[in-house]
Amino acid sequence: MRALMVTSVGVTCAAALTLPLAAPASSAPALSSASARPPSLTTEPRTDTSAPDGAEPRAAKSAAEPAGSTQSLPLAPLAVPSNRVAGAPAVHGLPQRDARPFSLVGVVWDDAEAELHGTVQVRTRATGTTRWSDWQDVETHNADHAADLGSAEREGRTVRGATAPLWVGDSDGVEVRVRPESPATPEPPGSQDRAATPVPLPEGMRLELVDPGEDPAPEPARGAPANRAAVPAVFADTPPTAALPEVLTAEIAAASAVNAEVAELGATVIPALTQAETVESVNLAPGAKPYIGPRPKIVTRKGWGADEKLRERNFGYTKSVKAAFVHHSATGNNYTCKQAPSVLRSIYRYHVKSSGWRDFGYNFAVDKCGNIYEGRAGGVTKAVLGAHTLGFNTNTMGIAVLGSYGSTNPPAAAVTAVSKLTAWKLGLFGANPKGKVTLVSGGSNKYRKGVKVKMNVISGHRDGFATECPGARLYKKLGTARTSSAKLQGR
Repeated sequence: MRALMVTSVGVTCAAALTLPLAAPASSAPALSSASARPPSLTTEPRTDTSAPDGAEPRAAKSAAEPAGSTQSLPLAPLAVPSNRVAGAPAVHGLPQRDARPFSLVGVVWDDAEAELHGTVQVRTRATGTTRWSDWQDVETHNADHAADLGSAEREGRTVRGATAPLWVGDSDGVEVRVRPESPATPEPPGSQDRAATPVPLPEGMRLELVDPGEDPAPEPARGAPANRAAVPAVFADTPPTAALPEVLTAEIAAASAVNAEVAELGATVIPALTQAETVESVNLAPGAKPYIGPRPKIVTRKGWGADEKLRERNFGYTKSVKAAFVHHSATGNNYTCKQAPSVLRSIYRYHVKSSGWRDFGYNFAVDKCGNIYEGRAGGVTKAVLGAHTLGFNTNTMGIAVLGSYGSTNPPAAAVTAVSKLTAWKLGLFGANPKGKVTLVSGGSNKYRKGVKVKMNVISGHRDGFATECPGARLYKKLGTARTSSAKLQGR
């Protein structure tokens, strides 16, 4: 029997609620132009409002959700330099070109089972300037962040191979080059003058340029009038004399309703609770000791501006949360904490529109300032099935620390946030952050399907998959996170 249980949360989940759809917004902005810039390619880039791969065009986004777009540009062999050695690997990419504004880049290809054995580098131009960045490396091996093999998410969608996404900031020009690896095995005798045969690059490679759209408008104070023509949502506890809150689309309401036990409908933040308040809010068995940390403040999907029309409508659940896998997003560290919601919206679009996943891959995210964000939809207190650790998504949760921590130390605030989040969420399911747990592999490059593996309750991604994630520097901090998390639980 599958561990996956899928349910659809309809608009009836909230009592006394009326949920009209908001009017559609206008189409995406037109391509900006600038003088003294590289010419654009003749191929018009595909955006989300067109029909990818022969599919029907997607409906325009609601005015209640931040706009955003994805430009998809095919990669091709670059011009061969005159001094190139015969037989050397062919470099694919794009020469310098203009683009509509974007903030995150990545490369995808047709076959999700194929890996890109090579290097990917990009240069970008800051919007409205002639200033180009240095070449930046894009992490190429991203197959370890995905839905499990054989799962409904993996088999029921057009999933693509993909690099990790890279945050580059507000840009309107791009250049990319992809160099295939040469095999390390020596050539046969007599072939010293012949270059090694390069490893083939995946077919159908294209560059994805993601615009996260604008940040959501600040949440109006409760009781403030909503300047909307549609019938507003009504809360059961709204006093008769109070003005009505803002209108919610059905998609936003569904993603918010699953958090009804911890926040009001449409909330942008789930408030923090003290230890005593947290224990009081949990239904414990008589005489049970409440090993659970205080609930931390969590920014909801509405708070960071998730476009709920992008994701698959239904939510996927497993039976429990027995362990937490810590990741880094590998998107680079060149973001400010104010930009973190934009980074999240970009990753979300890249996971769904570019990679073909059903939703944001991680259950939670943490930024460098220690802010905690709701990730995949389904409810922060529930056992939501993610797509974060190939082979070990069942009965676990994934936490992505935004940034790259292979050679950079993670901020103390981020590690503390991981401790707080795990102390609370693992506590809801009776898990000891300093303990061990046995998980059954769904199949990965480290453990074959069906193998029982004993792991730390708080593990790094590399514990379940042969990968550098979550980066050597962050991985070294997991011991500290385990100790602090257990202490917050009262152990």
